Amino acid sequence: MKIMVVGGGGREHAIIKKLKENQSVTEIFALPGNGGMAQDAICVDIGAKDIENIVQFACENGIEYAVVAPDDPLVLGCVDALEAKGIPCFGPRSEAAVIEGSKVFSKNLMKKYGIPTAAYEVFTDMEAALAYLETAPIPTVIKADGLALGKGVIIAETRQEAMDAVRSMMADKVFGKSGDQIVIEEFLTGPEVSVLAFTDGKTVVPMVSSMDHKRAGDNDTGLNTGGMGTVAPNPYYTDAIAWECMEKIFMPTIRAMNEENRTFKGCLYFGLMLTQDGPKVIEYNCRFGDPETQVVLPLLKSDLLTVMQATTNGTLADTPVEFADQHACCVITASAGYPQSYEKGFEITMTEETRAHTFVAGAALKDGKLVTAGGRVTGTTAVADSLQEAIREAYRLADGVRFEKAYRRSDIGQRALAAKQ
Repeated sequence: MKIMVVGGGGREHAIIKKLKENQSVTEIFALPGNGGMAQDAICVDIGAKDIENIVQFACENGIEYAVVAPDDPLVLGCVDALEAKGIPCFGPRSEAAVIEGSKVFSKNLMKKYGIPTAAYEVFTDMEAALAYLETAPIPTVIKADGLALGKGVIIAETRQEAMDAVRSMMADKVFGKSGDQIVIEEFLTGPEVSVLAFTDGKTVVPMVSSMDHKRAGDNDTGLNTGGMGTVAPNPYYTDAIAWECMEKIFMPTIRAMNEENRTFKGCLYFGLMLTQDGPKVIEYNCRFGDPETQVVLPLLKSDLLTVMQATTNGTLADTPVEFADQHACCVITASAGYPQSYEKGFEITMTEETRAHTFVAGAALKDGKLVTAGGRVTGTTAVADSLQEAIREAYRLADGVRFEKAYRRSDIGQRALAAKQ
């Protein structure tokens, strides 16, 4: 079976490695992929947002199943375009991907259907937003409406920071059109939990919960990043909380999307905060999270392709989805200076043992050598019977990733260990 995976980061590498376990898979094409996944897939130089050429490639190369992994092509209608040519896909159509594509849509959906989330106001006029901030509770959260590479959310600790954030989004257009509308919302406190879930629009099968580490520096200091590491499962996410989330958030969201004629199929990501008033939704993503995927999929015991096809075919209720009763830790090795400016082009070396446990994100092949080409370069994941063991092993393996000016946090998983005690 010929499979195509759209995307080119660590998340896509994790998906590809898992799909390879299915014996019926003969070829996997990654569009565009990256130099570090060339051992596991055939990389094709077509960008993830180049819908026309993605569809043309799929048709000309007899692709039998497509996985559209990143947010941009999903929101732009990549699944719609492929399905129109008779190619079955994993991922939502654009009408459902709007749940991530528009913060205003998702907040209004939650309000309409009584799904717990932070209180909020929507603004299309900058002066109105600034006037509101003069008396709004601080700290507060400012969100650009559209996609912004995961950077369109600013937690403002002071009134001045909040006003600066509004001006940068609405006047300076730092996120382009994504800042035409903004959401100003209540600042919630409590442990954060990420839950990815398979859904076929009727059934929801949550995956193992995870804990992301967004800040660049140890002890959660520094700027927000795309994620510096993850552990799974998240110790704060108890069976009782999982049940409450299924009853009050997961199933109500799927039903709400059906009511709006926007049936969601694929992977729905729930970014949750466990507040004193119970779990609340911070954000939805219309796809696998990154780096959450890099700890969740290594724990999946069931065949990923079979589960994905069940979401496409509407047979998820009849498909067993099992996860190992173990722990996983993923440590990101980044370029020093990320998420701001950093140098590229340094040669990357890995031990054979490390390579087997590493997903490659920001790398390219140059003159036959693997070199750095991004901020987050690799994610190295270990699975073990205890969280402590998984963390220790992930760091031991990550030490096998070497390049000039490499940087990684030294405390991934420590918050989770503290919570377990």
